Amino acid sequence: MKAGTIDIIMPFYGDPAQFKEAVLSVLAQDDPDWRLVIVDDCYPQWDPSEWVQGLGDARISLERNPENLGVSRTFDRCIELARNEYLAIPGCDDRLLPTYVTEVRSLIGDGGRPEYVQPAVVVIDENGHGARPLADRVKALVRPRISGPTPLSGDLLATTLMRGNWTYFPAICWRADVLRRFRFTDRYEIVMDLALQMDILLAGGRLVASSVPAFEYRRHSASASSYTASDGTRFVEERDFYRTAVTRLRDVGWQRAARAARLRITSRLNALSKIPSAIGRGHWSAATVLLSHVFAA
Repeated sequence: MKAGTIDIIMPFYGDPAQFKEAVLSVLAQDDPDWRLVIVDDCYPQWDPSEWVQGLGDARISLERNPENLGVSRTFDRCIELARNEYLAIPGCDDRLLPTYVTEVRSLIGDGGRPEYVQPAVVVIDENGHGARPLADRVKALVRPRISGPTPLSGDLLATTLMRGNWTYFPAICWRADVLRRFRFTDRYEIVMDLALQMDILLAGGRLVASSVPAFEYRRHSASASSYTASDGTRFVEERDFYRTAVTRLRDVGWQRAARAARLRITSRLNALSKIPSAIGRGHWSAATVLLSHVFAA
């Protein structure tokens, strides 16, 4: 089975220079069978339309949201704009390696129309240089050991994800009908992608993962996840998600995954690592939230 044209639907709200790098990385694909739609979420400091038009590539189009929709509603619009069977939603600051489309098309074919696929990822910093922050070292530890295209599903995959979300949402290529069925919840912001994966897996979905790097994920020290980790707010959301996940996983008999969700080891350790910094800055309320997350049931 050969996958058809890959839709790459890229929300734009951020640094114009990094956005241009992201778009040019799509143009550099060694497989030309792709379609790029840029979704401008009303970024106030720069209008990308003239630059995009100047690229002169019929495979690229730009859609502007009627107003600033924010993350989850913009993702939903990305789903609506998909025309082909599979779509990726990369960040406007990430970069696709030239083999990305080739690799995801191969994974789709090998997996027999899986619900989603993900190649391996290279992490870069704000300046585009290779990086290995703690979060990504932890992801590497909890990621399943695979060689070649590997289908993952059920209790096994859910258990690894509950230990720590080792996937990289912007690098994933999704089956469009699956996203139309499950959508993105506005209940969560930081763990939105993990919640979506849980919905898909509990409905019998499969991930095909690869050990071949095909995507560069940009890790910002000032990203939303980094900021909300340091002030403690992300852990309130995480605790709510994991508690809900325990019940859902037990209901389907996935006891290993339910135990991993209850323990939420990497989430607790992440919170623990933020406590000295919060105390050092005199952010006692944040320290209290972090301590609560570490020790709460």
